[in-house]
Amino acid sequence: QVQLVESGGGSVQAGGSLKLSCAASGYSYSRSALAWFRQAPGKEREGVAGLDDFGVTRYADSVKGRFTISQDNAKNTLYLQINSLKPEDTAMYYCAARNRRLSWSYLLQEEYYAYWGQGTQVTVSS
Repeated sequence: QVQLVESGGGSVQAGGSLKLSCAASGYSYSRSALAWFRQAPGKEREGVAGLDDFGVTRYADSVKGRFTISQDNAKNTLYLQINSLKPEDTAMYYCAARNRRLSWSYLLQEEYYAYWGQGTQVTVSS
């Protein structure tokens, strides 16, 4: 049974940093597409960072230069480093995975992911 568990969220002031983690069990990150999504209250879930199985990344325009997605295959853990946080980054953050290759073009589209974590809340105050 595949399980993804996020951690690392919290409440921070604008300009601060957080590092989110997503630990996988029953699943190997080594050959797959992975991503982070977020959903703010009253808004649709949006993809913010994706990583294909060649190690190529994709970021939403709103987070480029501030967010970094990475993985540690030995620990079977996906990360999202978030710097220069803004109040508009406040949302529930979810990690997602699939066990087949995915074109870079689709990395930030949620319909292509089969496995999801339960989310970790990030709240940024001004």
